[in-house]
Amino acid sequence: MARIPDAFIDDLLARTDIVEVVGSRVPLKRQGREYSARCPFHDERSPSFTVSPTKQFYHCFGCGAHGTAISFLMNYDRLEFLDAVEELAKRAGMEVPRDTRQRNESGESRDLYGAVDAAARYFQQQLRESSKARAYLERRGVDADNQARFGIGYAPDGWEGLKSALGTDERRLALLEKVGLFSRNDAGRVYDKFRDRVMFPIHDRRGRVIAFGGRVLEKDDGPKYLNSPETPLFHKGRELYGLWQVRQAHAKIPRLVVVEGYMDVVALFQYGVNTAVATLGTATTPDHAELLFRNAADVYFCFDGDRAGRGAAWKALESVLPRMRDGRQAFFLFLPEGEDPDTIVRKEGAAGFDARLATATPLSEFFYAELSKDVNLAGMEGKARLAERAKPLLAGIPDGAFRDLMLQRLTELTGVGRREEAAAPARPAPSMRPARGGAPAPKRSLVRTAIALLLQKPTLAEAIEPPYLFGALRQPGIPLLVELVQLAKSRPGITTGAVLEHFAEREEGAALQKLALQAFPGDEAGWRAEIVDALAQLDRQVRAQRVEELQARIREAGSASLSDAEKTELRDLLTSK
Repeated sequence: MARIPDAFIDDLLARTDIVEVVGSRVPLKRQGREYSARCPFHDERSPSFTVSPTKQFYHCFGCGAHGTAISFLMNYDRLEFLDAVEELAKRAGMEVPRDTRQRNESGESRDLYGAVDAAARYFQQQLRESSKARAYLERRGVDADNQARFGIGYAPDGWEGLKSALGTDERRLALLEKVGLFSRNDAGRVYDKFRDRVMFPIHDRRGRVIAFGGRVLEKDDGPKYLNSPETPLFHKGRELYGLWQVRQAHAKIPRLVVVEGYMDVVALFQYGVNTAVATLGTATTPDHAELLFRNAADVYFCFDGDRAGRGAAWKALESVLPRMRDGRQAFFLFLPEGEDPDTIVRKEGAAGFDARLATATPLSEFFYAELSKDVNLAGMEGKARLAERAKPLLAGIPDGAFRDLMLQRLTELTGVGRREEAAAPARPAPSMRPARGGAPAPKRSLVRTAIALLLQKPTLAEAIEPPYLFGALRQPGIPLLVELVQLAKSRPGITTGAVLEHFAEREEGAALQKLALQAFPGDEAGWRAEIVDALAQLDRQVRAQRVEELQARIREAGSASLSDAEKTELRDLLTSK
């Protein structure tokens, strides 16, 4: 894979506030000069995750996760490296070098995206030419702006409309089939998968079209919705329809409303509710739940009030429950029979729909109401049955206040838990963790001190002028120190996080990470004086090392073993000493 230029990455990280990036996804609390939170990468009760605005990196003392804003997006949002860079570049108003983007995408991947995009443009053109499809959208109240926002199109009624327009050669036909736009019958005949349907493009997190959903214009014309199959670009259990449009509408998404159909999302946007997304013809998956919470702390699931709707809501609850870290909330809104978000928002407008959301059932209430439906809580047997049903589900909730309160509610309903709490041994007091500003520094050698100072403030390298005499010293860490100095001088403005990223895949990476966490007293001027003094002492050790080398040769082979230049060098070294 082609590399993005180091200078671009350094500039990008310098313009990126890692506290802002992490804080928009994880609730951070200021502690001194740093910020802390419960780690988003493993379940824990007390905060061990820190973010340093000065060093521009994060670190978890519990699981060891660490890195820059780029690696955070890769791990938290599950983005590829290039996608994470593009996400940060967009926030910073920067443009990733075009040739780099092209080289970083494989040829086949680029061709597959190109094929889907060509199909999207074909469907949009067909919509402009179809009075029937335009009349359908007008009847549903979808105006031209909203059609453009979602890229809505139309697949004409015919077996080979798309195939004839785009399948100009065997290679293009193969690409279109690979992205799920064709079907093949038992005889091997290939034909258009979508026919006489309004087409809803599905976008990925970078805004690229990756698949389609097609809706019939008339109720009796086959399945109401037809979705693209799983392809190399599209995995329906990981994508949410409308999320790209929601993210374009909000710098920080206040909430997400999960509905069932494409038209529900489009209609809600049409009437001003621009936080709606839909699962793609499947139940809410764990990946969906994680994606929802990574974009908003409050999630509302909006379903029909019938048996099927409540069943879908329970499946959503099962996916959400293990992801209910403190600060996250989930609600369930059940609509009257025969209604859906599309019809409700047309009758009641955005204000009416918002009023319904305000009455939505909290997850905790829905959880115990569903589990208690056929249980008689007046008797011991019923209480035992509820406890038996609830405990395995509650065990999956991450440690924290929400889990404690859910267990407390179970105790209130059943009495189960009181005896266990009384009999449980007292928890030992939590061990004192080093201050989040960093671990207390052990006594350091001069080399370790110089490396730690450079990690604390890479710009200190500006005070170190070549030649680097200390580079000749035969001591552990000297080659690494020289490399650090050269790295910092060759990439002015490089941050601590970027330095750690540079060494992330090397064996020195773990040791550097620990050193970077240590806090140094004083300020930059003091650190500059300290590193200059440490390197001066190392230079003196180099001279002493050279004296010892020359004197050892004299002891072994006599003074004649030294050249005249070496004798002069030894004399000068002894004089200066």
